[in-house]
Amino acid sequence: MLEAINLECVRGEQQLFAGLNMTLEPGQLLHVSGKNGSGKTSFLRILCGLHKPYSGSVQWRGRLISSYTDEFNRDLCYIGHLSGVKEELSPMENLLIASSLAGMKPGTTRLLQSLDDFGILDRAELPVRYLSQGQKRRVALARLALCSTSPLWILDEPFNALDKAAVSRLRSLLAAHVLGGGMVVLTTHLEIAIDGVEPQHIDLDRPRELS
Repeated sequence: MLEAINLECVRGEQQLFAGLNMTLEPGQLLHVSGKNGSGKTSFLRILCGLHKPYSGSVQWRGRLISSYTDEFNRDLCYIGHLSGVKEELSPMENLLIASSLAGMKPGTTRLLQSLDDFGILDRAELPVRYLSQGQKRRVALARLALCSTSPLWILDEPFNALDKAAVSRLRSLLAAHVLGGGMVVLTTHLEIAIDGVEPQHIDLDRPRELS
């Protein structure tokens, strides 16, 4: 279970949101929406433990995430608004590094399959700096195919810059993860339509409890 308790976020002298409560359980997806500047990315980074809330707390499995960072990070797959890939490395090398940092040791076949799933197998050995923004995003999202055992996925605008085929593949991965008992928190300006999954929703333009 992921739980946010009375979260308040302040950036500079501006309060982005306050009194935000949510509980997410296995087999659930939370869609976070709001206009630009409403605090969507800040909220996700607080859930990941990358930002501290001005007040309130985040708990995972009934414990504060700050009390067991290493264990929480092993349970988490976070992909931020920026792709977060290293420009001088190839997609294959980026996946190897990301897997190593997450404590995973996938074989070459699985790494290549992850890239193939997002249509960038033919770019596997090309430095990322030569890829388009959409291709860079697909390199980042290829990590999800390797993170099936990470129960919590937190994704910031994962559909950005994706073509129709990549959007379809991402929807399939999200559905499989949630229907398999995983949890997903994501931001997107798109409507969430995933077969068999009824998203929950928080609108940061109207901060309130999970609906």
